[in-house]
Amino acid sequence: MKPWKNCLAAILLSLLTLPVSMSASAQGILILGDSISAAFGLELERGWVSLLQARLRDQAVALPVVNASVSGDTTAGGLARLPRLLQEHEPDLLIIELGGNDGLRGLAPDKMQQNLSAMVDAAHASGAEVLLLGMRIPPNYGVRYTEAFEQVFRELGDQPDVALVPFVLEGVAGVPQLMQADGIHPNADGQPGILENAWPLISDWLETQL
Repeated sequence: MKPWKNCLAAILLSLLTLPVSMSASAQGILILGDSISAAFGLELERGWVSLLQARLRDQAVALPVVNASVSGDTTAGGLARLPRLLQEHEPDLLIIELGGNDGLRGLAPDKMQQNLSAMVDAAHASGAEVLLLGMRIPPNYGVRYTEAFEQVFRELGDQPDVALVPFVLEGVAGVPQLMQADGIHPNADGQPGILENAWPLISDWLETQL
């Protein structure tokens, strides 16, 4: 092969291996969650958020993922932290994974809904789209409370500008081999299932950014 053809082949190969370009203003994904997204009880790199980062790299998507999750956080805590995070990271997509601790503490569902709605409004005001990862709780507090808790996510997901995963632990929660000894937090084997539950809507959003 002639030298110039070698050079051309090298250029073409380099172009094929470049990361997929996002829009010029793309700032990335911000995840605001609790212990489920903070990889409680695990090394951070084994959590579902790290698996998401790895999948994006494998697909050559040059998009940063910021994990701002804090174990034990509630929707009130997330709402208090969100303005600074939006200002600092200017994300294109905010993934909210909060509410589980509100439920476990028996906090009022209507207050949880107010907090989540305020987070959605703040994200939209900053120019970010929103993906809400829904949660369910054990029936410890009775059917009435459990249904009111789940209704919060359904009503928020009915909004045309909010994407909803109804239950982010679908197929993971309640499966002993996928859960830690506390029966609340997924183990390392359960983390891929969390990603698979969230991935279809994340993938749909990514397609709008290319």
